[in-house]
Amino acid sequence: MEDPYYDCISHRRGSHVSSLHHYKVDVFYMVIDMQLRELNNRFNEVNTTLLISMASLNPSKSFKAFEVEDLMTMAEFYPSEFPKHELGFLRGQLMNYISDVRGDERFSHLKGIGQLAKMMVKTNKSIIYPNVYLLLKLALILPVATSKVERAFLAMKLIKNDLRNKLGDQFMNDCLLAYIEKDVLDGISNDAIMDKFYRMKPRRKQ
Repeated sequence: MEDPYYDCISHRRGSHVSSLHHYKVDVFYMVIDMQLRELNNRFNEVNTTLLISMASLNPSKSFKAFEVEDLMTMAEFYPSEFPKHELGFLRGQLMNYISDVRGDERFSHLKGIGQLAKMMVKTNKSIIYPNVYLLLKLALILPVATSKVERAFLAMKLIKNDLRNKLGDQFMNDCLLAYIEKDVLDGISNDAIMDKFYRMKPRRKQ
């Protein structure tokens, strides 16, 4: 690995670059750049901010990651759930909430926001701090909603490609539904589908 690096494609030796340096530094930087580009393509600024805000709800290590400002930013992304006139009330509720749960032994060994949500319901703190519990529910829903959207866009790219770019909206929606919910459709027999089409209108041959 200490020998000069030899490029098999260009058939050139890297000047003053060892094989160890090439694989440990050059290739490493290249992989990191590829991963960063992929993350930037998949997660825009809003998604990144929401994910950072979600981390503030993590109960690990006595709620070490808790940040009021991050959670307030998260609430601002949901104006229908948190109108402007309720944001001040939410800030005060967050301050009371963190003092309460940090002093409660039942919350000291939780590992994730899923366990936190269960414990809040069990201890009735979901009723005492309804807005905080609403933030927690939104944080639990976000990964599922994001994955559903990603799955739908992936299916759209597969179905509406260059060869089928003139699909109508209704037909494309039907194709997307059949592709995305194929696990459900697998349980429907071909005979049932054929009978459905036969009953739609008269056919020459039944």
